Amino acid sequence: MSAGALPPPPDGIGNDEWATRCELAALYRLVAHFRMTDLIDTHISARVPGPEAHFLINRYGMLFEEMRASDLVKIDLDGKVVDARAHGAPDARFRVNKAGFTIHSAVHAARTDLHWVIHTHTAAGAAVSAQEVGLLPISQHALKFHGRLAYHDYEGIALELGERMRLVADLGRCNAMILRNHGLLVGGATAADAFHELWFLELACRIQVNALAGGMPLRTPPAEVQALTAEQFESGESAEIVQLTWQAARRLIEAQAMQYQT
Repeated sequence: MSAGALPPPPDGIGNDEWATRCELAALYRLVAHFRMTDLIDTHISARVPGPEAHFLINRYGMLFEEMRASDLVKIDLDGKVVDARAHGAPDARFRVNKAGFTIHSAVHAARTDLHWVIHTHTAAGAAVSAQEVGLLPISQHALKFHGRLAYHDYEGIALELGERMRLVADLGRCNAMILRNHGLLVGGATAADAFHELWFLELACRIQVNALAGGMPLRTPPAEVQALTAEQFESGESAEIVQLTWQAARRLIEAQAMQYQT
């Protein structure tokens, strides 16, 4: 079944929420497709349409490649499960990773423009997060983030709610951040935006790791070229390219649609 013809939602889930769930499940599957997962850890969230500050996140214990729309858990900014199917009783189907809640609730509360948030622990992302220099301006992928990339120092596993204030202060108005000694964090107004940010940041990190491994001097474009490239990525045409990228990526998992749209 295609993304344009969704099956009817289960009882207790409205049409808008169901559409968001299906798209979020597709995003989980895509991140798995490109091998940017860490078994049951890391997380992707999406704000539920409507006036309430509710968002969807993965049920803890599931692999990204097996995620279904019905497996996503709806919670509020206090971490309370607000899924109508939960009936207020403890249920393993509605268990959420505590660190995931800390990180995602921080971003959703402070940045209402970022409806979709992705956090990863890829080898390349974690490697660059451990390098003192941060992301180097040595590739076109990296130059997308020139002047637009934040950093947050590692404070241990993100279980302390007090870290949320420091995390969002470091994020500022950026849509991408390197969590030092940890991994990557990106957000976007749409699933397409968030996926595009992750794809470019992840590739920039892979390129940097490979370039440094070569042991040869690296060439860095002039400052004015770095600034120009970042501006080009934000040109009027970029929104269309982001959508084309998302549509192309979705075709890679089209055969899985009948599985994750359930």
